[in-house]
Amino acid sequence: MATTSSGGEPEHATADREIVMSRVISAPRELVFEAFTQVRHLSRWWGPEGFSTTTRSFEFRVGGAWDFVMHGPDGTDYQEWITWREIVPPERIALLHGESRDDPNAFESVLAFEPVGDETRIVMRTVFPTKELRDEAVEKYHAIEGGEQTLRNLAAYVAELTRNDTGRNETTSNETTPKGAES
Repeated sequence: MATTSSGGEPEHATADREIVMSRVISAPRELVFEAFTQVRHLSRWWGPEGFSTTTRSFEFRVGGAWDFVMHGPDGTDYQEWITWREIVPPERIALLHGESRDDPNAFESVLAFEPVGDETRIVMRTVFPTKELRDEAVEKYHAIEGGEQTLRNLAAYVAELTRNDTGRNETTSNETTPKGAES
């Protein structure tokens, strides 16, 4: 049985139009998934090295959208639009990503969050409408390097969240234990 993309095409039919990347992140799946669901998280890690993000609107639900601008390190602004097509917490997110709501060159991405012990493997599969658009994204916009940097930023961000949460728990434990009462 052939695996199909979210567009219903057999996976082998999209091979020349896709980019697939993955990364194992040292954090629980629920936390990695959550980092995609709230602007307060996304604005801290989304995009390649040197980019920042300004959100115009954000509604994380099936049919909802994220309207944002990515600011490149050279001062270039990139208008971006994501429509959430499928959300299965904490396992999967499918989205359509383009420059605007009706962008004919928008591409589909499916993010899978797989538990690996205490860690999470995120697999990002992106399918472009044409081979030429995929090639342009790779050559002109450095999509593979940018995607790898974005996943690296995500890993660093959730590691920071995990450290901060651990630090808060340790501080709380120390504050609630009267001095000299430790066993």
